[in-house]
Amino acid sequence: MEKHQLICIVCPMGCHLEVTKENSEYNVTGNKCPRGEKYGVKELTNPTRVVTTTVKIKDGLLNRLPVKTKEAIPKEKLFDCMKFIDSIEVKSPVCVGDIIAKDILGTGVDLVAARSM
Repeated sequence: MEKHQLICIVCPMGCHLEVTKENSEYNVTGNKCPRGEKYGVKELTNPTRVVTTTVKIKDGLLNRLPVKTKEAIPKEKLFDCMKFIDSIEVKSPVCVGDIIAKDILGTGVDLVAARSM
């Protein structure tokens, strides 16, 4: 039996979870809502994160444009994703929600503008 200690990041409560794996079954304790149970299992089986950062922008009000991935991407691809995003430069004007890059690293997730500029 494997035991893992996690802090749930789904909501502001920050529940201290204990996730035990026995055979192929996961048991989550310490969660105060059902989302904590889902998070505990997902974090051990397929951890993902939403990436929020900035890209260079030409002719904009500022030098950097806030962007984010439209959905979460696999955690193991975060550093490669950031390297790719660092190479991007867009030209103004850009509207919030505009797709900056499609299908980042073959994940099926788009990078979108988080602000108009």
